[in-house]
Amino acid sequence: MSTTRRPIRWLIPVFLVVAWLLAGGAFGPYAGKLGEVATNDQASFLPQGAESTRVIDAQKAFSSQETVPAIVVWTSDEEGGELDAGQRRAATEALADMKGGPGVTGKVSPAIPSKDRQALEGVVQLKNDLGDGLPDALAAIQEAADRVPGAEARIAGPAASQADLSDAFAGIDGLLLGVALVTVLVILLLVYRSVLLPLVIIVGAVFALGVSCAVVYVLADHDVVRVDGQVQGILSILVIGAATDYALLLTARFREELARHADRWTAMRAALRESAGPIAASAATVALGLLALLISDLTNNRALGPVGAIGIVCSVLSALTFLPAVLVLLGRSAYWPAKPKEGDAASGSTGIWSKVAALVDRAPRKVWALTLGGLLVCAAFMPTLNSKGVPLEEIFVNDAPSVAAQQTLGKHFPGGSGNPAVIIANADRVEQVTEAAEGVDGIAGASPVTASGRPGQGTPLVVDGRVRVDATLADAADSDAAKAAVARLRDAVHAVSGADALVGGYTAQQYDTQRTAEHDRGIIVPVVLVIILVILIGLLRSLLMPLLLVATVALNFLATLGISSLVFQHVFGFSGTDSSVPLYGFVFLVALGVDYNIFLMSRVREESLLHGPREGVLRGLTTTGGVITSAGVVLAATFAALGVIPLAFLVQIAFIVAFGVLLDTLVVRSLLVPALVRDIGRLAWWPGKLSRAFEERTEGPARSR
Repeated sequence: MSTTRRPIRWLIPVFLVVAWLLAGGAFGPYAGKLGEVATNDQASFLPQGAESTRVIDAQKAFSSQETVPAIVVWTSDEEGGELDAGQRRAATEALADMKGGPGVTGKVSPAIPSKDRQALEGVVQLKNDLGDGLPDALAAIQEAADRVPGAEARIAGPAASQADLSDAFAGIDGLLLGVALVTVLVILLLVYRSVLLPLVIIVGAVFALGVSCAVVYVLADHDVVRVDGQVQGILSILVIGAATDYALLLTARFREELARHADRWTAMRAALRESAGPIAASAATVALGLLALLISDLTNNRALGPVGAIGIVCSVLSALTFLPAVLVLLGRSAYWPAKPKEGDAASGSTGIWSKVAALVDRAPRKVWALTLGGLLVCAAFMPTLNSKGVPLEEIFVNDAPSVAAQQTLGKHFPGGSGNPAVIIANADRVEQVTEAAEGVDGIAGASPVTASGRPGQGTPLVVDGRVRVDATLADAADSDAAKAAVARLRDAVHAVSGADALVGGYTAQQYDTQRTAEHDRGIIVPVVLVIILVILIGLLRSLLMPLLLVATVALNFLATLGISSLVFQHVFGFSGTDSSVPLYGFVFLVALGVDYNIFLMSRVREESLLHGPREGVLRGLTTTGGVITSAGVVLAATFAALGVIPLAFLVQIAFIVAFGVLLDTLVVRSLLVPALVRDIGRLAWWPGKLSRAFEERTEGPARSR
């Protein structure tokens, strides 16, 4: 019977490998096609129920076509020089020539001089759906604007910012994936000193990414999920990092079992039996943590939830099907040239991790007290992190043309020029609303939009009994002062009886996004913690241990934010972070941080059932130390690859996750958690059977008090 079964059992791994090869060939190209269904329209990032979002819908009635403004600003070629009447006429003629250009709707303003006479500005309305045609439209505007003699022309406004944003995400498919894969491959080659195994792990991660991108592509193409450049970049990094982490855990356990068993099939069954549970639990914490983002009222948060969860599911499927199949087919050759032999010492049982375990065993209380104190000191700086938004000039980490143009515009015109606060109100109250807006501190002026499209020139345009009033902000549209002015403006116009006024616009959108992000954190954070706690209770069959693990990863998150605040301000020069950064950082760090504690404590539980709680901690730390540290370094390096995209949001996320993962791997998981569990003893497993199965062992080195 064994002769008959032998060829049959080879069919399963061969079938799995062939199936993944076919899936990789069919779906792999979708990793490069996801950008086709991605949108980087900033308006779609807004909270659904916010007042500014309702204004966007109301604004559509005042235009037959949605538009996005490009603001042309001219300054003299001479430093501080004034622009004369001839240059103003030339600028007006240049703006008139822009009518009929690519993407221009026909609404073009004349050239308006600044009060200091050192600059001119004009607004060109472009179609909102230009897509890839936006650069050509802006190039045509720049060409016409450059005809003004003795003046330098720049393009600012939402259209220019949108073009720079598209440039930042250009080539994200190839560049980001290439950097991440090369980084992971180098680390794996250094860690394993094996030629074949790192390639197998990389191939499995790429297959997982291809399948997940194909699923997301189909869903996005049918408007089931939404994808933008940020979500696209995070998906690639998340899948590569997670798939590699799960693969490292399985390959390390398979190597251990090969040292115990001569037969590769027996070794793989044992490796899967002991590894599948922790890997599945780890994947569940990340996937469910990401799905908790669906609670958010911010569109980009909700978009990341299901897309990220799909990536994690594909990663765990690859790690538990493709990888075991390949490892069984290759056997010991997978680890060439350092092939494990039966009877070899378990991997990681000697060296630095034996010394770390000895330190934890010898002085557990000193170890956890010192590490806990250090983390608390780092966490003390967390309140200094400013998450009220990133100023326009800091959105891009490189010298984006739109930022320089906006700075020039703000230097000569009111700070909110080109990005007015938009008021929608009942037409019979237009005078009262305009007067109330003009009386608000921080508002430089307000006037109704007329049929000509120019505020204050002609009769107010009335659509369905409603009018639009544009209020120019005195301060830069992305400043805290402008957001405070919008709050005061809302109070003022809401108080106009019968006006039914709404206030929107760019600054109002930033204000609403910030408030919504704060509200989301208050809801999503406890939900994620409860999800993780429930999974840990089911896996570890304990109550106190899961509470301990959740508390330590939460402390790691706070400490990371504290260090990040210092680094962002004093090293990177950021004055603030995007309002979504703390929530993204929490979901990734807490969910992924628990992963490493799951890997550690599931092994500690396994060893404790055989050898007792004290010996279980030491054996678990020694045997998993190397592989978990390798996994942490790989994940940190993978997320750090997000820094190649020149956007402050992704650079901040990259640093928070990379630093936080390393802090968790090297300090929390290696020192704090083992020392606490060693010091608490069997009671750490209360009320599970481990807390009752063994009497507390007192032999061995005395505990440090």
